[in-house]
Amino acid sequence: MTRTFKPCQGKTACREDDQQCRTCGRSLEEIYATRALIEELARFTQKMQYQNSDVFFDYVITRAAKKINYMSSPAGNKK
Repeated sequence: MTRTFKPCQGKTACREDDQQCRTCGRSLEEIYATRALIEELARFTQKMQYQNSDVFFDYVITRAAKKINYMSSPAGNKK
């Protein structure tokens, strides 16, 4: 099942009810996992001391999209 991602409206807009955000509808598990990924990417960028972090993030976006497309294809679905 696929669904549309709804980005966070900011911590001040977040209305958690112990299960999901009432503003964006994402589960708290999804919100916390996304925050952890962002934190990890930011820390990695700092560790590598990239001056052009925007280029790094563009690269990550492109590679992740290609990976998702491959994983969704018949070739990527083989186990």
